[in-house]
Amino acid sequence: MRKEKISSAVIRRLPRYYRFVDNLYYDGVTRISSQALGKALGFTASQIRQDLSRFGEFGQQGYGYSVEKLRNEIAGILGMYRGHKCIIVGAGNLGRALIRNFTFDKYGFTLVAAFDLDPEVLGTEIQGVPVYHVGELEEWVTRIRPDVAVLTTPRSVASRTANRLVAAGVQGIWNFTNIELKLDHPEKVVVENVHFADSLLSLSYYIAEDERPDPRAPEDKD
Repeated sequence: MRKEKISSAVIRRLPRYYRFVDNLYYDGVTRISSQALGKALGFTASQIRQDLSRFGEFGQQGYGYSVEKLRNEIAGILGMYRGHKCIIVGAGNLGRALIRNFTFDKYGFTLVAAFDLDPEVLGTEIQGVPVYHVGELEEWVTRIRPDVAVLTTPRSVASRTANRLVAAGVQGIWNFTNIELKLDHPEKVVVENVHFADSLLSLSYYIAEDERPDPRAPEDKD
């Protein structure tokens, strides 16, 4: 893999590429051209080739891309084979729903523990994931060294909990608390925010304006 600075726009497109070729793989498709890939995703063929060429040469002129190879290569670029460990902090309704329904292992993450304050869930297991008291967080994180914390706490304690995680050595936070975290050392952690309302409000706009966005259109870069 080439060691160069990759723009966030390219990185944001990679999961979309992976999702599409993963579906092709399970549908039994063996190869695809950059033209067909671009047409399906709303990009130009040159954009597809340019994005992928930043990480290596995966296609063959006159043949296109092997779907299985491209799927595996993108998975490797995205770190899906690195054996990441993650924890959930906040085993309320959303936390439990993620534990029960989101296939972390499919994307290369092993969910190893959850943390909460509720005595009804402490000491139990949810889908085989043990639930510990949040007071044990620092000691547990320092000892087990999870890579990512899924943050599903109440908003009132989100930033404080995030700072505890960062101080203990967590490298990434998947933030479902619907607030922008106030971090003491933001340079020490990568935060990915999930705002459920954003897509719903976008849907509201299109309905209110009676517009129909092109589902294949690429996302704006600005």
